[in-house]
Amino acid sequence: MKLHFLGTAAAEGWPGLFCRCEFCQKAKQLGGKNIRTRSSVLIDETIKVDFPPDTYYHMLRDQIDMAAVEHLFITHTHTDHLFAADLEKRMPVCAKGVEHPLHIYGHDLALHHCARELDLKSKLYELHLVQPFRTVQLDDETQVTPLLADHDRKQTCLLYFIERKGKALLYGNDSGWFPDETWTWLEQKSFDAAILDCTKGPLPGRRNHMNIEAVLEINELFRQKRMLRENGRIIATHFSHNCGLLHEDLEKEFSPHGVLVAYDGMVHHL
Repeated sequence: MKLHFLGTAAAEGWPGLFCRCEFCQKAKQLGGKNIRTRSSVLIDETIKVDFPPDTYYHMLRDQIDMAAVEHLFITHTHTDHLFAADLEKRMPVCAKGVEHPLHIYGHDLALHHCARELDLKSKLYELHLVQPFRTVQLDDETQVTPLLADHDRKQTCLLYFIERKGKALLYGNDSGWFPDETWTWLEQKSFDAAILDCTKGPLPGRRNHMNIEAVLEINELFRQKRMLRENGRIIATHFSHNCGLLHEDLEKEFSPHGVLVAYDGMVHHL
């Protein structure tokens, strides 16, 4: 399973669009892995989680064939995770050579946002309502199970457990400490990697988003309970400039514990 991290920032990006803080200024000066766009991951070129407003830039930067994406899973409707207006650019007036439908999966509010922007009479889109803990079969080799997140109490926010060709991935972002129902479900599983929210960095708190302390605690729990398979890794992502740690600083925090720090454009194979 190929994981391609397209973006690894929180909602404001890093550096923030209008921000003058010292950490955004440092990111501009240093560049490289310190430049973070809004979060999304591409799996085996055909499965995408979330559709942020930076998707067009991701396509240019990493030379992605977005027309090859067949399945799009939406975690929730915050604009850094769903910019539905750009999905309309898949229509013939904007895109040539696109014939297969894009299957879009999400809870009711996410699908409502998509339906508002798209011509659902077109055969280029198919919307699929998903429910927590009910597995969706994509093909003979791939199944995805939505799980509950602790993020925005005003809507149902989802995480995704993706099983494909014998490999398993937990996409655990955006979320604070997982709800009990999600823990109960996960404890019956094993997986090769878990992508976790680390928006808060060293700042306190593990509701709505996680911090370094929470990610490291989950890393230990996953290993103690043998939920992480041999050579399995935790990958931290979705960093806010408010955490005050640039990429090299984050690596110093996480590397001793075997946790990977994602950066824009990073490719990791399971």
